[in-house]
Amino acid sequence: MKTIALLMLLLSLNSYAETKVYDFKDPVLEQRYQGLTEELRCLVCQNQNIADSHAELAQDLRTKVYEMLMRGESDQQIIEYMINRYGDFVLYKPPLKSKTLILWLAPLLTVLLGGLGFWAVLRKRSQPQEHLSSVDKQRIKDLLDRTGE
Repeated sequence: MKTIALLMLLLSLNSYAETKVYDFKDPVLEQRYQGLTEELRCLVCQNQNIADSHAELAQDLRTKVYEMLMRGESDQQIIEYMINRYGDFVLYKPPLKSKTLILWLAPLLTVLLGGLGFWAVLRKRSQPQEHLSSVDKQRIKDLLDRTGE
């Protein structure tokens, strides 16, 4: 019983996590904020944007985006700041350049290599496998001949 109570207590600690809510006087500014935070990748989680991530770095990046918007900086200035600070990987859709080529080609290469591996396995299975030596084959033939008499 104590274990269950302790487990429930530990699981409820997440409910105390702080979520910052930013106050926007202008709905257009709020839309820009939402768009930017959805376009920027969380560098800790890597599979989430900073709008959805609960990582501390993502919270810091959201705050930075908010501050830059409040100073009147454009979306492009904010994105350039993030790229200069964290590199192209901070964008969910990084530009196609020599540095980011692997980000664009990795999924395609993964699918191609997986397909080649699958094809090789199927090809190997379709070929008849000879596991018996000629001596073993002769013994089997002799056994079959004796049982058929």
